[in-house]
Amino acid sequence: MQTTTRRGVPLAVATPEGPVRGGIVVVQEIYGVNEHILAATSALAAQGYLAVAPHLYHRVTVEAIGDYQAARPLVHGLTAESLRADVGDALEFLADAGVDGDRIGILGFSMGGTVALWAAASLPVAAAVSFYGGGIDKPRWPGVPAGLESGGQLRAPWLGLYGDKDRSIPVQQVEALRGTFGSSGVAATIVRYPDAGHAFASDTRSPKYRAEAAADAWNRALSWFDAHLR
Repeated sequence: MQTTTRRGVPLAVATPEGPVRGGIVVVQEIYGVNEHILAATSALAAQGYLAVAPHLYHRVTVEAIGDYQAARPLVHGLTAESLRADVGDALEFLADAGVDGDRIGILGFSMGGTVALWAAASLPVAAAVSFYGGGIDKPRWPGVPAGLESGGQLRAPWLGLYGDKDRSIPVQQVEALRGTFGSSGVAATIVRYPDAGHAFASDTRSPKYRAEAAADAWNRALSWFDAHLR
């Protein structure tokens, strides 16, 4: 793992030891590019992907983010413009590294999952995966449409992974999102885990972690990229 900077955006980069099969932008959860996000970035590199995680809070001075209350003002400070710029810089980094556009995907956790769905509808990515991304019924940031709008405007294949016990994302919203896919004509799938809640894939945030659901979701994410990144 190494850190580089592009247009002032710090990027955590994990490079495969062998041939590069594609590139993936990893979008952070509310707690920043933390241990969980770095582990996911490294795990993608182990599968042959050049993986890059942009630090979305770089415009402000950030101390250690220990809890949700400390992270909230950082999240609220994000906008469509800042997200588009930072994710765009990560996409350009992959392109400059020689990864063709049809082999570039995006994966996000929690708020990053929201970004990944939006990216599948509005940014030049070839596939996207969202782990429990919220903002389905109403916009989370200025200029970023609600998931129900993005779901009907997909340009890239999208996989959504949700836990039925997620109190922040009701099952009714998840199923409403599923109902938008027909209008886009793009491959889209939602997988629900009955015994999982929010952050079920983060093994650094016990007791929310659910090992069985996390393993299945991760394997599905890899299979999704394998199928759609050519």
